[in-house]
Amino acid sequence: MSQVCQVTGRAPGFGNRVAHSNKRTKRRWNPNLQRRRYWLPSAKRWITLTVSAKGIKTIDKRGIESVAAELRRKGVRI
Repeated sequence: MSQVCQVTGRAPGFGNRVAHSNKRTKRRWNPNLQRRRYWLPSAKRWITLTVSAKGIKTIDKRGIESVAAELRRKGVRI
């Protein structure tokens, strides 16, 4: 599964872990991704999206119909 939110496009961040001795090693910050099912009334079916916590809040605020229409415009298959 890709580590990218389908709504917001959030992806892992990369950087360095810095030890007390100032030794640096690579690390990554993964987004808080969830697989959520939403009922799409216009299509009369369930859709499953991989969304971040921020994406869930966006869907709650704007509505699933609006977000689904925007995803279709981007060419995402839902």
